[in-house]
Amino acid sequence: MNFELTPDQRELQDWAHTFAEKEIRPVAALYDEKEEMPWEVLQKAAKVGLLSYTIPEAYGGNGVPDLVSSLVVGEELFWGCAGIATAIGGIGLASIPIVEMGSEEQKKQWLPLFCDPEKVRMGAMCLTEPGAGSDVVNMTTKAIKQGAEYIINGTKTFITNGGIADVYVVFAKTNPEAGYAGVSAFILDGKTPGISSGKKFKKLGLRASHTAEVHFDDVHVPAENLLGQENMAFLGAMKMLEHSRPTVAIAGVGVARAAYEYALGYSKERVQFGKPIYHNQGISFTLADMLTKIDAGRLLAYRAAWLADQGRSCSLEGSMAKAYCGDMAMDVATNAVQILGGYGYMRDYPVEKWLRDAKIMSIYEGTTQIQKRVMTRLM
Repeated sequence: MNFELTPDQRELQDWAHTFAEKEIRPVAALYDEKEEMPWEVLQKAAKVGLLSYTIPEAYGGNGVPDLVSSLVVGEELFWGCAGIATAIGGIGLASIPIVEMGSEEQKKQWLPLFCDPEKVRMGAMCLTEPGAGSDVVNMTTKAIKQGAEYIINGTKTFITNGGIADVYVVFAKTNPEAGYAGVSAFILDGKTPGISSGKKFKKLGLRASHTAEVHFDDVHVPAENLLGQENMAFLGAMKMLEHSRPTVAIAGVGVARAAYEYALGYSKERVQFGKPIYHNQGISFTLADMLTKIDAGRLLAYRAAWLADQGRSCSLEGSMAKAYCGDMAMDVATNAVQILGGYGYMRDYPVEKWLRDAKIMSIYEGTTQIQKRVMTRLM
């Protein structure tokens, strides 16, 4: 076993941390308050390659070679701000399905769009519906083939970059009677007639990212935009989710680490009863528990990513990491607020934001309860 990062991974870590420290943290509270997309930050991220670091070099990206390295970058960005990091990662919502499921022609056509350092182009993956979250069988969006095209009708909800994306990957039923075996995926240009934005959601956390409904009304899609084989997209989606769970786990680690570091610094400066509160066992032991949980979560996430990089299944390990880190982030952020006391509850201090951001970690990409359902099938 080797628990050391490689020199290349340390370089990536420094690269992402520097950007988070200089470009994300100074404006994190502002964009959280305004609930607006951080376009200026995204443009800066595009110029340095942070929007396309997971896209292979053959298509114009930075070509970060493995999932562990991606996690190293992700932790630093989420340490900076979960909302802005989610906005930065928005490209991957469309590019990753194309990398994983697309033909060579589709990769050459669509992936370079995301790699332009001068123009920010956003992606979106449309899977969740008002009546179908983790229960894909209940999906009602349909894609009916007519000649050399498909016609898509339906509504998707809780879509990151919904209504503002340049490229959508949309999951729809092409054989409604076949359940899981009747789902297909399609690549859509965001300007295609019939795509419209629905309600933009006002969220508890991740407020610097855009989340909305998307409506598809008689959207005509060329047959060559079918992603992978017809009726086989559910398997592709499950594989992507298997690999994305370590990514969400490390996001929780990043948020928790930010909250822990701030609470630790505060505890060493805040004097009560003649000494810094850090010297009170009730505070220092809590901080020790927080650090232990953060490190445990990071190791769980790294193990799952390492398995994926070896070409092995990480379904069990990824669900373990995602479930643990989602709850851990909320626990650590709650304790950070508690250590700051009344100040922690005030928006003048950043820990309340980290608490709000942490909550989503146990919900999106499959709730903690769904992860445990996956785990029980594999135990």
